[in-house]
Amino acid sequence: MEVETNNADLGDKKSYAGIPEAEFVEDVDAYMKRAENNGNVDEVLKKLDSQHAKYKFMEYNLLSKKRRLQNQVPELKRSLTMIEKLEEQKEEFDTQFLLSEQVFAKAKVPPTETVCLWLGANVMLEYSLEDAKKLLTQNIAAATRNLGYVEHDLDFLRDQFTTTEVNMARVYNWDVKRRQAAKEAAAK
Repeated sequence: MEVETNNADLGDKKSYAGIPEAEFVEDVDAYMKRAENNGNVDEVLKKLDSQHAKYKFMEYNLLSKKRRLQNQVPELKRSLTMIEKLEEQKEEFDTQFLLSEQVFAKAKVPPTETVCLWLGANVMLEYSLEDAKKLLTQNIAAATRNLGYVEHDLDFLRDQFTTTEVNMARVYNWDVKRRQAAKEAAAK
């Protein structure tokens, strides 16, 4: 069973995680004259650097979430495949299961109508095969959708990095030109 991300769900939303959008500094003179900036280049650059660091932190968290979801989806699909196999089996069969890393154990599996699912946080519940299949299908769809949201936010975040870095360069260059002009005016 393949569940794909529906990119139509993503729409034109800028960020699902609430990532603030970086303002592009078009007119550096006007930007530096704002009351919160007051022409103080060092403070503006410090503020932009802080914003850049926050974006880096958000990226780290989103990449961790992406890795977790990328591992979760195949695991959920394997569980769903196993439940489908249990539904098909009408008589006892032999199998091997993973006991620990690279250690397998043999088992005889009788026909069954229920299965226990590990939900996490030390919680395991028994479900009928049909209910377990529904739950896993929903979980696969949700994980796949969330993975799409995370990838969308990572793309948005890359744009914010670029905008912030360009702003830093523009403010720095504005300051260099301002100092050069002041030096030339003093030399005359």
